[in-house]
Amino acid sequence: MHTSNNARKYGYARVSTEDQNLDLQVSALTRAGCVRLYTDKGISGAAASRPGLDAVLRKLKPGDTLVVWRLDRLGRSLRYLVDTIDKLGKKGIQFVSLTENIDTTHSGGMLLFHMMAALAEFERSLISERTRAGMAAAKARGRHVGRRRALTPEQCLEALHAMNSSPIEDVAAAYCVHPRTLRRMAGLRRASASAPA
Repeated sequence: MHTSNNARKYGYARVSTEDQNLDLQVSALTRAGCVRLYTDKGISGAAASRPGLDAVLRKLKPGDTLVVWRLDRLGRSLRYLVDTIDKLGKKGIQFVSLTENIDTTHSGGMLLFHMMAALAEFERSLISERTRAGMAAAKARGRHVGRRRALTPEQCLEALHAMNSSPIEDVAAAYCVHPRTLRRMAGLRRASASAPA
């Protein structure tokens, strides 16, 4: 992959509330040799869009390095951290977290990153396993699993009957559902009626 001859270090700092101070992070990033700092103030690490982070990610080029004071400044979720650092790596951009001493420009830093990726995968498989076990237990107890039905069986029959004499949009509005829901119900009923006994 092509690497820029003008590779630079860019720092990113974030605090969750307006009354928190960025000085500690800014000082550490400056000492680390960052040529420019991007910040977000009063924004959670779980937020989907962060102006400062979005700006630095657009600025980074192959050979550059993104530096943060601590991993949780970049994101709160292990899965998000791994995905973001992996995307940077695929673009030829290095990553450094000063507090955790993660530096993907060195083999030790890459080892730590791969351990994080393995932990993120393990966490995801545990969540999936717990979800499946919970659904199986709920089914065994006779509970409905999944999204709650929009209409009761009685309401379904009433709505389908009402569709014979009223526009589907009016019936949908009366039952507070989308017309698509009623069309799907009507289709299922027709399919059931035409199925061989």
